[in-house]
Amino acid sequence: MIRYALHCDRNHDFESWFQSSSAYDQQVKRKLVTCPICGSAKVDKAIMAPRIVGKKGRGRATPPPEPTANAAPASEAAPSGPTSLLMAQERELRTKLKELRDHIVKNADNVGERFANEARAMHYGDKEHRPIYGEASPEEAKSLIDEGIEVSPLPTLPEDRN
Repeated sequence: MIRYALHCDRNHDFESWFQSSSAYDQQVKRKLVTCPICGSAKVDKAIMAPRIVGKKGRGRATPPPEPTANAAPASEAAPSGPTSLLMAQERELRTKLKELRDHIVKNADNVGERFANEARAMHYGDKEHRPIYGEASPEEAKSLIDEGIEVSPLPTLPEDRN
């Protein structure tokens, strides 16, 4: 694996890992490498100092380089931590999934563990149709689908599992 310091045509600096130098070249050529801050596909390698570790220093990790002066302002910078390497498209998808889930929660009734029974009652005409959400085991969900009742899980994002 090789890590490159990169920058886009809008002067945003970021890093990314590639399997090899040729893998980087192929991905750039296919416009698969994009800036995580602005989404630009016009990305180049930035000048970076090599990390050479001698025999005496093998056990010590060197600190990461300080940000450069032309780095993006804090309002445009990618968030720190594990999400800092997310591609712009991934962040947009997560935002849309969160909006969808929030819309469902706001506009539907939470029937909790009664979800399967409520869905069946509406499907067979015993109850008036209305938007609902709730909990169902995988077996209950499969049974509903087998009966021709349309169900979908609410979108779950990684941060919901923490």
